[in-house]
Amino acid sequence: MSRVILLDAGPLGMVTHPRKNPQIKAWLDDLIRSDFSIIIPEISDYEVRRELIRSGRVQGINRLDMLQAITGYAPITTQIMLQAAQLWANVRNQGQPTAGNTALDADVILAATALTISAQGNSTVIATNNVKHISRFTIAKNWQDISPKLM
Repeated sequence: MSRVILLDAGPLGMVTHPRKNPQIKAWLDDLIRSDFSIIIPEISDYEVRRELIRSGRVQGINRLDMLQAITGYAPITTQIMLQAAQLWANVRNQGQPTAGNTALDADVILAATALTISAQGNSTVIATNNVKHISRFTIAKNWQDISPKLM
């Protein structure tokens, strides 16, 4: 069983942003050197990459590409999208949606990615700035609260 950390768009964007973010970069370096598997979910890559492209941040795109080369990557699959649709419907039926009715809702796609990886026998946690929405579906923690020394 692997210990897997999936990066939500918030922390991923902070790591790849051309502005220096030494605290999160040191955090990620510590995790990469640990026995955790760091995974970039495709939905997180999409959310970060589209803004980097829109704003012409070539350095950020290069950082995102380099990070993908040294971590894992979880592509969106049919299984993930089927799970995400179920999660989306469940929270709406409970009156607790995580996004508007016409929104794609990246949070449920991210959560479905984590659940799919967990179902393969892995221990997963999503590193995020958005614990409130994501923790409805799966384990999520503020990125600052995840440490190889504490887990």
